[in-house]
Amino acid sequence: MNSLEKRSFYSFLALYIGSSFLFLILSGFWYYKAQKSGLENSTYYKLQHYSDQISGLIINAQMHSRVLKLPKLEEGYEYFLVRTDEKRVFKSKYYQEEGYSLLVSTSPQEHLNIEYVVVKTNEYHKKLLALQKELFSVMLFIFVLIVFISFVLSKLFMRPIHQKVLQIEQFIQDISHELNTPVTALQMSSKRAMQKGVYDEKILKNISISTKQLYSIYKSLAYLSFSSSTKELQSINLKEVIAEVIEFYGELCFAKDISIVSDLEDAFVNIDEERAKLLFSNLLSNAIKYSMPNKTITLTLTKESFVIADEGVGIAKEKIDKIFELYERGSNLAGGFGVGLSIVKQICDEAGIKVEVESKLNQGTAFRLSW
Repeated sequence: MNSLEKRSFYSFLALYIGSSFLFLILSGFWYYKAQKSGLENSTYYKLQHYSDQISGLIINAQMHSRVLKLPKLEEGYEYFLVRTDEKRVFKSKYYQEEGYSLLVSTSPQEHLNIEYVVVKTNEYHKKLLALQKELFSVMLFIFVLIVFISFVLSKLFMRPIHQKVLQIEQFIQDISHELNTPVTALQMSSKRAMQKGVYDEKILKNISISTKQLYSIYKSLAYLSFSSSTKELQSINLKEVIAEVIEFYGELCFAKDISIVSDLEDAFVNIDEERAKLLFSNLLSNAIKYSMPNKTITLTLTKESFVIADEGVGIAKEKIDKIFELYERGSNLAGGFGVGLSIVKQICDEAGIKVEVESKLNQGTAFRLSW
């Protein structure tokens, strides 16, 4: 990942972990408060029950002149009796002291000279400590799980961005390569013309071809930048558009020893004229680009369809379904930056034209447009 991707990755990771941690802390706090309150109430009522039970035995023993028999409480609970002559003062009826919960009951009402029954237990603090340890362990496990999930989600979140960045980087490299050829040709032709002082036909053709290559690249990039702008569709004769495109690329075909055979009928379609030119320019330039010298490109136009077939390098079967995606190329044997066929598909979709492709490696490719 580059620095920008890393910054985005760690920002998303920090935001996800931070927000999740805050939510976890708040959830843990609320859960702890609720459990602590429930445990405290349970302890209080149990101490109250034992104090009432002991007080009842004290009152019953005096009223029936019996010997007082005090019960044995369950483990963790104990009690003691405070006589009236001890004059002992307690903090309150129920309080915590030195790890114990104490309940002071006046229920004996000085029967058998007993003023208070005090029941205490350390079970509340034991359970509270166990609750804290358990809650900490659970929250730690959940936090580790959140970190793992956030890392996976961050990776998934960054994957399409990373792929797009790679595509853009490759796109920039391809543009640089594509522009380098015609620009170099223009420089060399201009230099030769100036040195000779005579503008011969060959030099002028080189300049013309290079200029047209630059113009073709410019039109494609301009379409990608402003393709969202709506264009008014109008009925145009594709025969005239295709003938103009063939003438435009005639010099390039001649330079590469490629023959163009065309059979064109009148065909009227509702489409923006500039985009129609770009559509057929991309199809023809692709055919020229992936054709070897001394090959033929055939263009056939009828009222219902258009077919362009070349005898070029062809497209692998597994790549055919992807060639209309932006930055995807059917072959790396020739130049290009993977936008031509994407533009073809976009323009066809706008005009309601169906696109089909057939190709065999080392035999050629045929594109069929039908309306």
